[in-house]
Amino acid sequence: MGKLIYAANTSLDGYLEDETGAFDWSVPDEAVHAFWNEHERGIGTSLYGRRMYETMRVWEDDDWLTDQPAVVREYAGIWRDTDKVVYSTTLDTVSSTRTRIERQFDADAVRRLKEESDTDLSVGGAILGAEAFRLGLVDETVLLLCPVAVGGGKPALPLGVRLELELLDTRRFDNGVVYVRHAVRHAR
Repeated sequence: MGKLIYAANTSLDGYLEDETGAFDWSVPDEAVHAFWNEHERGIGTSLYGRRMYETMRVWEDDDWLTDQPAVVREYAGIWRDTDKVVYSTTLDTVSSTRTRIERQFDADAVRRLKEESDTDLSVGGAILGAEAFRLGLVDETVLLLCPVAVGGGKPALPLGVRLELELLDTRRFDNGVVYVRHAVRHAR
């Protein structure tokens, strides 16, 4: 059985994006990128909302990767090898391999995906992630805390949901980013 993992880069004050929608402050250096590559290798299926999918589908195209470091090119292959489920009522088609569209985020269907999976699953994006937390589907969080406070924007964790967490792992990177991994004990 796979775990559903919510993973994100976040500002120290808890935002995925600042008030203008920017997240350039969270661009990983080589060591952090290598960490994400290793993390993503353990993911068999990624669950995305439309906006997160549209952000991530850049990894489907090789054209921009030719001048990128090996660690970045490696991530593209990892992303392509992962199954992707995009939850959207507005997308008619997807432009990446191993990708399907679902019209609604169904908790029972996600539970079945977890039960039938030999690998872990990830949920990406603030809106879809918040819904997964509210429905009690998230088993773990993996957050990389970037050394910046942005003062507002899109929260990394859902508002109005209490989460009881157990610290499983930590790591400090040379660039000041701190990795924290927690098991989710209770969602209310």
